[in-house]
Amino acid sequence: MPKMMRCVTTAASALALATAVQPADATTLQEALAQAYQTNPRLNAARAQLRATDEDVPLAKADGRPDASASGVYEEQLHRDLPGSTPKRSLSGQATLSVPVYQGGVVRNAIRAAKKSVDAGEAELRATESSVFAEVVAAYLDVIADSAVVTFNEQNVRSLEVNLQASTDRFKVGDLTRTDVAQSDSRLALARASLETAQAQLITSKERYIALVGSEPVDLQPPPPLPGLPASPETAVDVALKDNPDILSAKSTREAAHYDVNSAKGQIAPRVSGFVRGGYTDYLNSRVDNILNQPVSVPSAKSAAAGVQVTLPLYQGGRPGALARRAIARESQAIEQTVLTERSVIAQTRSAFASWQASLQTIASTSKAVGSGQLSLEGVQAENKAGTRTILDILDAQRDLLNAQVQYVSAQRNAYVAGFSLIAAMGHAEARDLGFTSAPLYDASAYYRTVRNKLFDFDFGSPAKQVSTSTVGTKAQDATIIPGGFGAQ
Repeated sequence: MPKMMRCVTTAASALALATAVQPADATTLQEALAQAYQTNPRLNAARAQLRATDEDVPLAKADGRPDASASGVYEEQLHRDLPGSTPKRSLSGQATLSVPVYQGGVVRNAIRAAKKSVDAGEAELRATESSVFAEVVAAYLDVIADSAVVTFNEQNVRSLEVNLQASTDRFKVGDLTRTDVAQSDSRLALARASLETAQAQLITSKERYIALVGSEPVDLQPPPPLPGLPASPETAVDVALKDNPDILSAKSTREAAHYDVNSAKGQIAPRVSGFVRGGYTDYLNSRVDNILNQPVSVPSAKSAAAGVQVTLPLYQGGRPGALARRAIARESQAIEQTVLTERSVIAQTRSAFASWQASLQTIASTSKAVGSGQLSLEGVQAENKAGTRTILDILDAQRDLLNAQVQYVSAQRNAYVAGFSLIAAMGHAEARDLGFTSAPLYDASAYYRTVRNKLFDFDFGSPAKQVSTSTVGTKAQDATIIPGGFGAQ
């Protein structure tokens, strides 16, 4: 087995300590991610934003479709100089159908730009999904790690309490000095302060978990091994440049900006449209003969026309040039944003790989430190009974063991989070990559396929409604330790 694969296997083994046996009410990382996938408000808001972007395509197509309108007017003459010559009232109506024939490529390029914006929006949704999952993974592991840290601090406090009692008893019989008792008392006070800090951090992590997942953490199980970890940073970067959703979104945005330039330039082109128009006017027998002073029947007026209208823009106040220059500047911005995104993704991928590797090494080192610290503490305690070690030596050994235990748990947490961040940077940390089975996956293009060719003016869609769950009903968290998770050797 190659050295890198051995490291991956070692990390996975360290992070999956008890996945084989889970209590009935246990929560796995996959279940937490699946719940966030359905109920996280940031993710659901991103889906709604994509649906809004999808509507840009039918909006762009609407500018190239026929336009039909009808109007009606009822008119009552309030004053007439010659009442006999002008009808007192009239009712008229008109209907017009206009069909665009040529618009200089404005509509065509606007549709292309809108489609590329949809592609960019789908990639942005993927990026949001990966980001939310990375936050959930970090929150999940924080609760596990902080629970372990609280456990270690509680053990340390209990040990120092026993040590203080023993020191006090030995002082009473003259075996120790007041200085020894003061040292024990001081370390116990510091340990209690550290415990309070660790408990506060655990509460913070639990609340963060609730905000992301939507429910309280219950018996969180150790996470499963991470899939698809690369063997080298070069391999990770190669995959990221092809699959990272931020890069794909930036490229689609750049292409959309290019079509926007062409659409803006089309503002100076001629417009050609065909039209059909018909009208009808009824004077409602309101004309009166001046001599006989009797109503005169006036026939209704009807009209119909059809033709072609050509509009040649001659001067528009500089508007087309300004639109084109603005579009070119935005295309330049999109080009540079693509380069910036590539730089950021490369740096993020390499940094995540380095952090993951460093954490693996830290796991090995701190694991050894924990074992050595336990042996050291036992040895110092034995030597103290023999009179060759002081109380301060015992206190120092206990402090070193606690630090090693905390660093060991932190290294396990950091290794997993860094590994997941690495997978996310490579574009492989989405629901489709993580094997969800408890809920159907969201089809990002389904809504677009439904609306892209819609023609009906009165299809307003479904009313907006809340999808994400509220956390108002969750209780304020305390420092109760979550069962399971990391532990010392």
